Amino acid sequence: MKASIKAISYYLPEAVLSNDLINQEFPEWDIEKISSKTGISSRHISASDEFSSDMAVSAAEKLFTEHNIDRSTIDYLLFCTQSPDYFLPTTACIIQEKLGLKTSIGALDFNLGCSGFVYGLSLAKGLIAGGMAENILLITSETYSKFIHPKDKSNKTIFGDAAAATLITSEKGFCSIENFVFGTDGKGAENLIVKQGGMRFPVSDENEDIKDEFGNIRNDKNLFMNGTEIFNFTGEFVPKLTESILEKSNLSKDDIDLYIFHQANKYMLNHLRKKIKIPEEKFFIAMEHCGNTVSSTIPIALYEAQKEEKLHNIKNLILAGFGVGYSWAACNLKIEQ
Repeated sequence: MKASIKAISYYLPEAVLSNDLINQEFPEWDIEKISSKTGISSRHISASDEFSSDMAVSAAEKLFTEHNIDRSTIDYLLFCTQSPDYFLPTTACIIQEKLGLKTSIGALDFNLGCSGFVYGLSLAKGLIAGGMAENILLITSETYSKFIHPKDKSNKTIFGDAAAATLITSEKGFCSIENFVFGTDGKGAENLIVKQGGMRFPVSDENEDIKDEFGNIRNDKNLFMNGTEIFNFTGEFVPKLTESILEKSNLSKDDIDLYIFHQANKYMLNHLRKKIKIPEEKFFIAMEHCGNTVSSTIPIALYEAQKEEKLHNIKNLILAGFGVGYSWAACNLKIEQ
């Protein structure tokens, strides 16, 4: 049974952290360098009393309103986050109640980062193919800013908070979901990690702040990213990932009209584009206004591409997500005429 993306909407928190504000706090952090290297001019930060479920609900309400969707037709909810409201209960259950969705639906959380949206599409397609659901609400929502130390200028520059809501349906949408390839390598787990907070390392109040060689301050309650290792990982695996999804889909590089990769940062994306030899006009970037929003970067970029009419008169798209885990995934979409 065919599965298609019917509609996408996204939500950004009200508070904006601009490059100017970062520069005021860290005068040694060159504002022009920030913009040119990351491709980010601002990012949105969740309020102190605003959490992943709140942003998820806001994104879903926008989806229902913006696309005139009847919420009573939703029969499954998939929620991707690494910053849940609680360890338990499942945040998807909270979202179901807040949205007023019927109680006969399925609802679950899954914990993935930058590859999460593509994995979510695969789960949704499997539910539809198995006859278990017809209209699936896939929500990605992250509040990474709550993990970042106030004096960690590096991560503060890159990450923003956001939520995206996507309707995947057995009916015709604007693009059909076709083939998938996946990858996992847990040896990179410690290169992008919040060490404390789970059962292995509970949160401790006796944490000592550590300053790295670049002047960033953090402790084990905060987000740690080894930028060099993450960059090396993407350079090694993403070209192979692209080759694999093309082969799985029986397509050549020339058959692809548009590529939308996880919006990590502009420098990394352009490095990958050149390495894979993707023409610049076929490579879409949309992160200047919101930064790296983790699992929401691809749906936000897909929404913006549709808004800018980049999906008109084209046929094949490639989506690729990669990062924390290490985890990576790609799929191809076909525009439905």
